[in-house]
Amino acid sequence: MLLDRATLRATVERLGAEISADHPDGVVLIGVLKGSLIFLADLARAITGIDVTIDFLAISRYAPDSGRVKLLKDLDLDITGRDVVLVEDMVDTGLTLAYLLHQVGERAPRRVEVCTLLDRPVRRIVPQTARYVGREIPDVFALGYGLHHADLYRNVPFVVAVDPKVLARRPDAYVADLYGPGAIESPDARQERQKAGGRVNSPDASGGSA
Repeated sequence: MLLDRATLRATVERLGAEISADHPDGVVLIGVLKGSLIFLADLARAITGIDVTIDFLAISRYAPDSGRVKLLKDLDLDITGRDVVLVEDMVDTGLTLAYLLHQVGERAPRRVEVCTLLDRPVRRIVPQTARYVGREIPDVFALGYGLHHADLYRNVPFVVAVDPKVLARRPDAYVADLYGPGAIESPDARQERQKAGGRVNSPDASGGSA
């Protein structure tokens, strides 16, 4: 377990408060599809006291022969002169983020900042940083809360580290673990189950939803 429900909720509330304080004139949240969708929806609700506008970008995967991506969905809004926060599920190598910042910067916003749920700096190639970071993680493969493999696991309401070799062999290998009645527990939930004499608790035993 990297982030259980309670930790996700607290993390999103903290990021929302930081963005609210830094952008008193309002902010445009730009989500990067599809991974950031769930995070962005909760983040927008956590931003209070200011106007929030939402738009999305979508890009292709890096082509193995060229190392390039292409824009699949452009912005619908005019962001000229506006405060923008680019919302990512994870900042990893920095290559994708560098491309997105270039695309957004060409539209002449007043300022552009980055908010990411997860930051994995150990894999950084391009020296990009995010102003708003939910959690820094080591070099692990994460699933849940928008993060996926083969378009599975996006709606898991917590974030876990899994074995990528297992997923490579069978993409649905963790479905039973993450969706079943004995789904992976946080340490707090496990402790509560043990106190209750072995009763199985669901992951939200650690508290609420994000």
